[in-house]
Amino acid sequence: MPEQQLFEKVQAVKTQLNTVIRGKEAVLELLFAALLADGHVLMEDVPGTGKTTLAKALALSLSAEFSRIQFTPDLLPADILGSSIYSPKDGTFFFRRGPIFTNLLLADEINRASPRTQSALLEAMNERQVSIEGREIALTRPFLVIATQNPIEYYGTYPLPEAQLDRFAVRLSLGYPDEVSELQILRDRRQSDPLEKLRPVLTCDDIRRIQEDVRKVEMEDSLVEYMMTLIRATREAPEIRLGASPRALLTLSRCAQAAAWLNNRDFLKPDDILTLIEPVLAHRLVLTLESKHAGISASSVLEGIVKKIRIPV
Repeated sequence: MPEQQLFEKVQAVKTQLNTVIRGKEAVLELLFAALLADGHVLMEDVPGTGKTTLAKALALSLSAEFSRIQFTPDLLPADILGSSIYSPKDGTFFFRRGPIFTNLLLADEINRASPRTQSALLEAMNERQVSIEGREIALTRPFLVIATQNPIEYYGTYPLPEAQLDRFAVRLSLGYPDEVSELQILRDRRQSDPLEKLRPVLTCDDIRRIQEDVRKVEMEDSLVEYMMTLIRATREAPEIRLGASPRALLTLSRCAQAAAWLNNRDFLKPDDILTLIEPVLAHRLVLTLESKHAGISASSVLEGIVKKIRIPV
């Protein structure tokens, strides 16, 4: 079973976040599954639904370093990674670290920057290090990227490369709140901002310990084979040009372990996997042109695949 003190701290953070983002408990579960699985999060939605607010609320609930980058078309890789600065005082160069050297990085509107700048995150997201001027510099742990993006049909956006999408553990969509939640949001902000009331609950050491515990969650062979069958089925589906990668399989299994931990269990159940199939896999799949023209979505293809494969009991 998860360590009770750590489990209670995570519940306390979720309670805090619920005071800021109303009516989105399922989204918060996915966010924490990615965080505890040592993964990254892509939040895609129209402007104004709370993407940036959620990322800031999580940062305020963690005793960790936080950086924010507002992506724009003129942003350069050096603006993210850092660069060497000349010091006229002693005639030498020194390296000034960029905002990527943090624990939680909010990459706001990531798809407004050019693909070259977007790619500056690839090594950091996958290997937790950056290569600058021939040197490899390790990033602090934990390291979490929460990227927000507007729908690609919006003016001034660039689609994220497939290689970068594959490095996001989950893709979330907050969507508009229901009527009751939206009314509560209005009341919450009538006199003050709920963000001002948030306090750090989890430390970096806590997160690292939980991530280690998540790796110990037991998986029966039947569930491992089920995940493998799902992944391989995406590569054989006629609607899909590029199926899920081995990285997707590893991510799905680790996020499922995190989901089990969040449910106060040290073993995996089929439901832990089923709730994660769409948010973990859909953004990684590349459909054929014929499927796109026919209005078929990756989510609908995944739904069809899941129905064809027997779920272990």
